[in-house]
Amino acid sequence: MSKLSLEKKRQMIQEIQEFFLKERGEEIGEFAAEICFEFIKDRLGPVFYNEGIRDAREVAEQRMQLLEEDLYALEKRLAD
Repeated sequence: MSKLSLEKKRQMIQEIQEFFLKERGEEIGEFAAEICFEFIKDRLGPVFYNEGIRDAREVAEQRMQLLEEDLYALEKRLAD
């Protein structure tokens, strides 16, 4: 997985803090939010990443099938 910019990481940590405040009524500090962020990134991130890869593979396979069909349609018939 590519590295996140420091700015993007800070933004995501802030969103975790906002989530806890809005959804649970809990105010958590930046350190606690960063621990939560690292857990999500390390443990759950790969699940979402792999699902994205599977989705991309499916789209690529569908497009390759269409390309193969188009290529067969372009073949010239041989005279008998």
